[in-house]
Amino acid sequence: MTFSNTNKSSQTSPSGQNGLSHPDTVRAFRTVRQLVIAYLGLSLVTLVVIFAMHNNHSMVNQAVTSRGIGVAFSAALTFFFTNRAAAGSRGAYRRLRFLSPILVVVVAVIVTLPGTYPLWMKIEQVACGLLLLGVAVVTNGRHLRELFAQL
Repeated sequence: MTFSNTNKSSQTSPSGQNGLSHPDTVRAFRTVRQLVIAYLGLSLVTLVVIFAMHNNHSMVNQAVTSRGIGVAFSAALTFFFTNRAAAGSRGAYRRLRFLSPILVVVVAVIVTLPGTYPLWMKIEQVACGLLLLGVAVVTNGRHLRELFAQL
């Protein structure tokens, strides 16, 4: 004879009202938030460097300036989506889930373009790409996908 405890399953399941406070959910969003804050911080530091070196045309060209502004904007959006998703927004979660791997691909293209970006910018982009890869892995993980499928 098998006994099942429905209260126990609701406490350990990522779904339902307790889903956002489930330890695995809290841990996942803590990790994502840390990665996104690092991404945002790095993008803002990059903007400061671009501004400081704007007269050095071998280090900062129009492509670097445009890319730096675009990265900072995408980092701010990613931060916004992360906070909204952690609060339970299914739309923000979907945007975060799809945006992060797309940004990783964009970074890969940027890094492989010959001659357009200086080495320092390519190194910064690799760092951003690695942070975004972490975001993509966590947000596309089974736990969060199951949670938001049921919200």
